[in-house]
Amino acid sequence: MTATPGPTPTIVLVGHGMVGQRFLEALAERGLTATHRVVVLCEEPRPAYDRVALTSYFSGRTAEDLSLTDMEFIREHGIELRVGDPASAVDRAARTVTARSGLVVGYDVLVLATGSYPFVPPVPNKDAEGCFVYRTIDDLLAIEEYARTRATTGAVVGGGLLGLEAAGALKGLGLSAHIVEFAPRLMPVQVDDGGGAALLRTIEEMGLSVHTGVGTQEIVTDEAGAVTGMKLSDGSELATDMVVFSAGVRPRDQLAREAGLTVGERGGIAVDERCRTLDDPHVFAIGECALAADGRVYGLVAPGYEQAETAAATIAADEASFTGADLSTKLKLLGVDVASFGDAHGTTEDCLDVVYSDSRSGLYKKLVIGRDGTLLGGILVGDADAYGTLRALTGSVPPIAPESLVLPAGASGGAQLGPSALPDEAIICSCHNVSKGAIRGAVTEHSCTTVPEVKKCTKAGTGCGSCVKVLGQLVTAELEASGVEVDKGLCGCFGRTREELYEIVLALRVNTYQDLLDRYGREDARGGDGCDVCKPAVASIIASLAPTIGASGYVLDGEQAALQETNDHFLANLQKNGSYSVVPRIPGGEITPEGLIVIGEIARDFGLYTKITGGQRIDMFGARVEQLPLIWTRLVDAGFESGHAYGKSLRTVKSCVGQTWCRYGVQDSVRMAIDLELRYRGLRSPHKLKSAVSGCARECAEAQSKDFGVIATSNGWNLYVGGNGGATPRHADLLAQDLSDAELVRLIDRFLMFYIRTADRLERTSTWLDRIPGGLDHVRDVVVEDSLGICEELESLMRDHVAHYADEWATTINDPEKLARFVSFVNAPDTPDPVVGFVPERDQIKPDLPLLTIGHRPLEGSAQR
Repeated sequence: MTATPGPTPTIVLVGHGMVGQRFLEALAERGLTATHRVVVLCEEPRPAYDRVALTSYFSGRTAEDLSLTDMEFIREHGIELRVGDPASAVDRAARTVTARSGLVVGYDVLVLATGSYPFVPPVPNKDAEGCFVYRTIDDLLAIEEYARTRATTGAVVGGGLLGLEAAGALKGLGLSAHIVEFAPRLMPVQVDDGGGAALLRTIEEMGLSVHTGVGTQEIVTDEAGAVTGMKLSDGSELATDMVVFSAGVRPRDQLAREAGLTVGERGGIAVDERCRTLDDPHVFAIGECALAADGRVYGLVAPGYEQAETAAATIAADEASFTGADLSTKLKLLGVDVASFGDAHGTTEDCLDVVYSDSRSGLYKKLVIGRDGTLLGGILVGDADAYGTLRALTGSVPPIAPESLVLPAGASGGAQLGPSALPDEAIICSCHNVSKGAIRGAVTEHSCTTVPEVKKCTKAGTGCGSCVKVLGQLVTAELEASGVEVDKGLCGCFGRTREELYEIVLALRVNTYQDLLDRYGREDARGGDGCDVCKPAVASIIASLAPTIGASGYVLDGEQAALQETNDHFLANLQKNGSYSVVPRIPGGEITPEGLIVIGEIARDFGLYTKITGGQRIDMFGARVEQLPLIWTRLVDAGFESGHAYGKSLRTVKSCVGQTWCRYGVQDSVRMAIDLELRYRGLRSPHKLKSAVSGCARECAEAQSKDFGVIATSNGWNLYVGGNGGATPRHADLLAQDLSDAELVRLIDRFLMFYIRTADRLERTSTWLDRIPGGLDHVRDVVVEDSLGICEELESLMRDHVAHYADEWATTINDPEKLARFVSFVNAPDTPDPVVGFVPERDQIKPDLPLLTIGHRPLEGSAQR
């Protein structure tokens, strides 16, 4: 079949990765999607996704979470996106592209964004069963499946960026992981010998085995052709069940070669400064498949974005050119910050190095300085907080001595430069080439007052995200410089932050919301009713401190009841059709057959939908509000408690079966998970808390994706904090290791109470840990070393919570006054809500949502009730 271009000019994009998607956005920004037909031929079975964050898939992000493609954007701009249908041939004479499906599309402009493919060294048995590459979501799915069913040990060939991420993924899947790197150090492109040594020490401390200075000679297989090991160039052998090749990439230029376009000696489609191919003005190449005008193939996303914008501008007849790009990078690999910028390796003549190294802490910082004092570049390992400022200062003489810039904060002679020291022409966001001046202009000329507004206005911070911290500092500084008072208050009722309100409540024993508002609220808010922001936030503070300040810890008691959000108001999660869910606590995921039978009987008797959750609990959905007390009476009588799925509090502590049953287990993870869940149940906090305990390094409970996670070692327990597996995944950081039971509990007590004390409203531990000054190091100093002298108080607050805990549902069902609230209509308490309805699905129920109607006629396609 053939699709020929009509009177509307046609742009065909071959490839739909990150750079391809940015090209589409650039077309839309210039109005070209309104004047052109745009056809996209995508090889993968899914549209563009965040390949930079690929490894986060193993931390709980799904393929949908990684997606960069807003399908509404595709529809709105009339883009014809064909996934799973790559281009197979280009006829430049006829100006057509043939897809694998047989579709032939005529073009006026052809843009090649075919990316790159993984380089696999030509070693014997490289295609054996158990050999993989690490490039796409499908690669990850294959690796995950093989690791779970066929492997206990894995080896990664390549110690660069993707190699380290691949090794971390294997470790996260429970495998013993090896890294084999031919160069004498890890990440040889980004760091020097000193940085490589610091990185090596830190990674080996995580339990990964690193082999540098050796190459892979052969993949060893068994009689069935499956991987059993590797032979290395130094004569040694490495036993492994699977091999992941991550030894670099090569430009995918085959389509261009076959079309007669010029390619570089080492690959890459040759283009000019406008990203137009040298042979054909109708054909462009962008991203990793392009050999830029400066003779370089760029493998980073930021240069690819710039090329995409250059091509779009050229097509729109605007002035633009791409002559080279900043190769600065900031990464977090296996939880370790690594950054390099400018002339990181000191190739400039007569340059000097200023180095700070602390092998004990895994820190390495190097600045490259010119003879005239100009900052030329640098390398940061272990602490890259200054990256944004230092990179922007590159090419200028810093206002303070270079040695002051590499010393840690708080060290004698150390100094920190804020973004105010940067010149306006300094590039803050290298992904989108946004300068400090442009960000200042967004505030002063476009009236942006928040970071999200500045992001929308300038695109700064919407790429890799490494500049967001500096971006926030610049916005605040510019607002203050403009005479705008930056209000850091909790809301319109309180001019103080949540942390400040917590300290007031604790120090002065303020135990009611109204008292706090009348004494410490804004003038015009005193005597009022408050708002929906501060009422639940203050309610949470009072609940978390209740036994210490003499308040009731029961959230439906007196004034507290009026402060709660909808879910807390009925001690249950409101669902989309007006029904509620019922979630009893199952500590550690352990439940008796009798307990299972009780839940099954209740679900059957009340007609509830049941589902086993990722938190190792059984959720029951579809309860009407008036049924909640009846259901919970039976649950409480059977020994169950509230699971607090409705509250900003501890949800679950997952566990694997540990050493009791598993042959790999080294500690009793179930017992520890139960102990922790029973200790911290009901603890009110700024946001929900999740935890897990794994019985060995195979990490089956996924502890490193939790707010606080515990992994067993042969010597005790390792404690990880600040993890998150939700919409913004974050790998937890190691806080302390080889702890005894008592040491573990004591540190968790301190960590949780310090978080509750200092976090913002609705701030997860992951965000808090990244935001709080000093980050993990500061938290470690406070909760492990007691640097602020508050640990005794933190422990005392937790003891008060544990001693005064009472199950909210047990309290509720024994109080007739409280039970009166569980009705749909106050004036008709015996009448159920008629809108709450259900229909059958897979032998259970699902919500029957109200139909949209025009008059009395259901919309076409709707089913009658």
